Amino acid sequence: MRSNLFQQAQESQQPGMSLQNPRMLRVGFNGEFYARQGAMVAYQGNVDFAYQGAGSIGRMFKKAFTGEGLPLMKVSGQGDVFLARDAWEIHIIDLEGDSVTVSGENVLAFEPTLGWDIRRVEGVGMVAGGLFNTVFTGHGRLAIACHGTPVLLNVDQPTFVDTDSAVAWSTSLQTSVRRTAKMGALIGRGSGEAFQLAFQGQGFVLVQASEGPQVVQQSSS
Repeated sequence: MRSNLFQQAQESQQPGMSLQNPRMLRVGFNGEFYARQGAMVAYQGNVDFAYQGAGSIGRMFKKAFTGEGLPLMKVSGQGDVFLARDAWEIHIIDLEGDSVTVSGENVLAFEPTLGWDIRRVEGVGMVAGGLFNTVFTGHGRLAIACHGTPVLLNVDQPTFVDTDSAVAWSTSLQTSVRRTAKMGALIGRGSGEAFQLAFQGQGFVLVQASEGPQVVQQSSS
């Protein structure tokens, strides 16, 4: 049997967290790591999956109060685990003693050496729905999933991003909310957008090419 597929889709042999392809993450491990619940598409070896929750009472309270989209599972054992999220593009970030803020909706997996906490975006009041994201710190690898190919904006002037399109940004940036002058203004990809995240300072913001998958409204009839 022959096919180019057998060469193109051959399993990666790299240890640790690596890209199997642009839309699939492979984690070759002996120990443990954390991943988004439901992200596993295949695994080999002696692997156990357990619901992780928020990880602490404080984070659990914030998660329940904010609706932060970071449902976690703890993956332990020895083997290879393959993760994906609806064929979204996957990117790996190496933290080297620094920190990054990530939308919980875009977190795919991370190594246990990283510390994490759910925080409210500074300058965002409950009028904007209360925007809460996850801050990762320390040394280790973090895999994020983007809905579409993202763009990395260098923030050296006031920068504004749709609240559902901001994937990750420098924790050093100052954040606030910009409200459109008219509530019905159509300035983004969605309809009736009223708020955008405003970034100031020196750093970066990663923006995905979408506001995420659209939720189909169910008919009440």
